[in-house]
Amino acid sequence: MPELSHRRRMLVLAICCMSLLIVSLDVTILNVALPAMQTDLHASTSGLQWTIDAYTLVLASLLMLAGSTADRIGRKRVFIIGLVVFSLGSLLCSLAPDLDALIWFRMIQAIGGSMLNPVAMSIITNTFTEPRERARAIGVWGAVVGISMAAGPLIGGLLVDSVGWRSIFWINLPVGVAALLLTLKFVPESRAPKARRADPVGQLLVIALFGSLTYAIIEAPDSGFTTILPFAALALVALVGLVRYEPRRDEPLIDLRFFRSAPFSGATVIAISAFSALGGFLFLSTLYLQNVVGLDALHAGLWMLPMAVPTFLCAPISGRLVGSRGPRIPLLIAGSAMTVSALLFAGFEAETSNVSRFIGYLLFGIGFGFVNAPITNTAVSGMPRAQAGVAAAVASTSRQLGQTLGVAVVGAVLASGVGSSSYKDTFVSAARPGWWILVACGLAVLALGALTSGAWARRTAERTAENLSSVEVREAAGITA
Repeated sequence: MPELSHRRRMLVLAICCMSLLIVSLDVTILNVALPAMQTDLHASTSGLQWTIDAYTLVLASLLMLAGSTADRIGRKRVFIIGLVVFSLGSLLCSLAPDLDALIWFRMIQAIGGSMLNPVAMSIITNTFTEPRERARAIGVWGAVVGISMAAGPLIGGLLVDSVGWRSIFWINLPVGVAALLLTLKFVPESRAPKARRADPVGQLLVIALFGSLTYAIIEAPDSGFTTILPFAALALVALVGLVRYEPRRDEPLIDLRFFRSAPFSGATVIAISAFSALGGFLFLSTLYLQNVVGLDALHAGLWMLPMAVPTFLCAPISGRLVGSRGPRIPLLIAGSAMTVSALLFAGFEAETSNVSRFIGYLLFGIGFGFVNAPITNTAVSGMPRAQAGVAAAVASTSRQLGQTLGVAVVGAVLASGVGSSSYKDTFVSAARPGWWILVACGLAVLALGALTSGAWARRTAERTAENLSSVEVREAAGITA
């Protein structure tokens, strides 16, 4: 890709951030609409889980395929296709006649979304080649998540109360069209020097693993152990298949050599933990504020501001810290803040008091604001630029898998505790185990942030990058190991 001027690089960053905005906005804006959708579509708790998880599950399953495909056939081309499919899926979601149709249309949305974030991150990585400038660009990228968290609940609440829940999908259309037109004009095409072959077996194993695991978790409270046991077994078989099959391929869908790098492996688990906490946090908070407290969608959205604003403000600070001091400090701040936030709800029933609820939301927003930049920067830094799309896709997959599991596990715990009782009578006690799960997620971020950002971890990253680079050189020269 040719060297671009500073102004052109900033424009490319802005275009890529537009794609992140609509994909991230779709999560936060939907959470506020859940109670209205539950009433209109007669959905159960598991039905609400599927409206979220059908989207994040397909995203998680296809992100690595999209990243490697973009490296192979052209990042701009795949990015454009993603914008078209995502916008079409959004339009279909707004027209869904029932819950089943909505879930299927959310999956179409996710197919398009899978071509956006990892490809956009790959474009950014290849546009901003200087490490410090790249870290700052990633900090801006992370701030967009904060914007979506701030704008999503407010816009969603306003639209749900004034127009109806279907209107929350309309917001994607003008942004998607604008991003498409700007991409066609200003984003240069780029691809990896050496094309990677498709890995259909690996892709099927990933879909089987993520899909069967999520189904088993969500349906466990209603279906029972014997019904979900085959799906749990399928997930285990798919996992074993991936571990045994992928290393034998010259160009695997998931390059397991990446995980020899302690920072990369740590960033993957941190992403799963942090986004599990986010998914569970938003799910519990939205249902509590509207179904228990009785707030309308707009006022429930306003209650999300103490979480959203710190995320927006802290993300660029985190990016600058990563660029100047490395990932350790942002990760320690993130893990500490998220742990204390969840602990307030798990141990002290913070949701029952306006003051403690505000503090809990504020702390979670600070923690989540600091966690994104080190995850992304660690995932793509140190890896050969030719594999930037795949590395970024693994990080994005970890995020979506985490959010999928967070909603699935916390939702299943809540459904088991509530049962057939009234939400108002049993919600706080039923949600407490879910909050303790979020405490564990925060502790995982804290511990792994400390363990995988030291000197020994950096040495493993350097050895991994050298190994990957030497293999690429041999392959380019037609030499096999």
